Amino acid sequence: MYLSRIQLNRHRRDAWRLLSSPQRMHAAVLSSFLDPPTGARSGASRVLWRLDAENAGRTFLYVVSPDRPDFAHLAEQAGWPSLDRGASKDYQAFLSAVTTGQRWAFRLTANPTRYHRSGEGQRARRVAHVTAEYQEAWLLERAEACGFRLVGADTAGSRALAVTRRDVRQFERRGSAKPVTIAVAQFDGVLDVIDADALRSALTTGVGPAKAYGCGLLTLAPLH
Repeated sequence: MYLSRIQLNRHRRDAWRLLSSPQRMHAAVLSSFLDPPTGARSGASRVLWRLDAENAGRTFLYVVSPDRPDFAHLAEQAGWPSLDRGASKDYQAFLSAVTTGQRWAFRLTANPTRYHRSGEGQRARRVAHVTAEYQEAWLLERAEACGFRLVGADTAGSRALAVTRRDVRQFERRGSAKPVTIAVAQFDGVLDVIDADALRSALTTGVGPAKAYGCGLLTLAPLH
């Protein structure tokens, strides 16, 4: 497994084309691999990606993948080819070091949804949670199954968790007559590891739906 990162240049036209369409970005990420996986079986590793916008106006693409990506095309078309051609680290050593009882800062960009049935006999369809309150509740419901507990979570609702970015992305998808719309929430907080194996699975297979479109990538960082 590899954790990779490259900085994108928001001032370039090709960068904006990618940033404005998760469909295009997904294709660009997969083209970084000689033999890209197109999906994942249950419990299997897959290619996950996420866009992070930093305070200084910089935008980074993060990728977790079974194989090392080659970001040369992204650097040339949408990045800073003479300054940043991307970097990859062996992720397996980090994953192996994750143990129950540890405490980490985390970031997750996700597509919080629920299934809703409009009437008896109707097929349930996926609908988005669009308020921060319901988006936080969505993550709280999934935390234990993903191997972690949010620090400070209690019956009063006090917890080290914040929805730090929310937006709705709409884009065209090849072969679809209607545009795709997804509600995206970025979560930042602190977690305690309660099941290291389950958390390692979440780190490599993602959390929630819309993984092909930049959702589901959970990353950990040391507390400062």
